[in-house]
Amino acid sequence: MQTEKYAYMRVDLPAYRFSPITDADGEEIIDLFNYYIENSFAAYPEQKVPYGFFSLFLEAAKKYPSVVAHPDNGPLAGFGLLRPHNPMSAFRHSAEITYFIRPDMTGKGLGTAMLGHLEAAGKERGITTLLASISSLNEGSIRFHESHGFRHCGRFCNVGIKNGMVFDTVWMQKFL
Repeated sequence: MQTEKYAYMRVDLPAYRFSPITDADGEEIIDLFNYYIENSFAAYPEQKVPYGFFSLFLEAAKKYPSVVAHPDNGPLAGFGLLRPHNPMSAFRHSAEITYFIRPDMTGKGLGTAMLGHLEAAGKERGITTLLASISSLNEGSIRFHESHGFRHCGRFCNVGIKNGMVFDTVWMQKFL
């Protein structure tokens, strides 16, 4: 669970308010997710998802840390969450990380702040290992994770096809 000490973080630009994902964030989260579905390999679905898809994000965020980032008096700038890597109790100390940032907000420190927030909240929950599954065609995300202490730990070759393009999933890991 999030505590007050994670409620506010500052990055290069304005102040950002960080709070857990709630029902009120649904449409903005799905709109942002759909942007990445249509314009990148960061999100794996091939077609836009309906607003009802938000229930999957809420379910994943129920017992794990989640975050939405809003600049002071502004629309959603990004969201992220930790979710179970595997539902078996033997894996309770590991989590997969997912985050999406509005395209005009990337490269300005928000991703770093969101990652720091999720790491701190994950540690508080007992998470010791973060895992990231990244499309091999999402080179920016791979570079971001490398620069923030994630190490390559595996690769599944030619397992995805999106928009007629075959891609690998690159697995990266960070110990907290």
